[in-house]
Amino acid sequence: MIEQIYNYFTIEILYYWVNLGVLPFWLVLIFFPQSHLSKYFVTSIFPIFILTGAYIFYLYRSYLDSYNFIDNFNLYFGIGNLSDLFSNESFLIMFWIHFVSINLFTGGWIVKDSQKFLINKIILTIPLIITYLVGPLGLLIYWLIRIFYAKSISLYD
Repeated sequence: MIEQIYNYFTIEILYYWVNLGVLPFWLVLIFFPQSHLSKYFVTSIFPIFILTGAYIFYLYRSYLDSYNFIDNFNLYFGIGNLSDLFSNESFLIMFWIHFVSINLFTGGWIVKDSQKFLINKIILTIPLIITYLVGPLGLLIYWLIRIFYAKSISLYD
């Protein structure tokens, strides 16, 4: 059974499952940010556990395929080394899961934080969609909206 799972989850299949798997979470965040479903299912640790499971599965799979994890540290030595790493599909899928997880976590944080300041959920859709697509830009847009609602600028919170 485990061998069947191992053979089924190729890089392409895992990529599709990760991308399709986060869509329901994002749809709940965008359309029902104040629901119990969002509170207990999406903005909790639950989606992070799922994505961590995919990450650990692929780390294990890469380990079995003799992936050289030490080479990952070369990304700090220059943009050329980073480019070389992105040509490796194993590194690329691990990066993608990392990226999707951080964006989903950020979207959950935006929803939770917006409830403190009673930010209109229709206005909230703009930074959430942008966070889904381009994480840091969506967070910046949310912060600008938050300044307006909080009537103060807080660089830490």
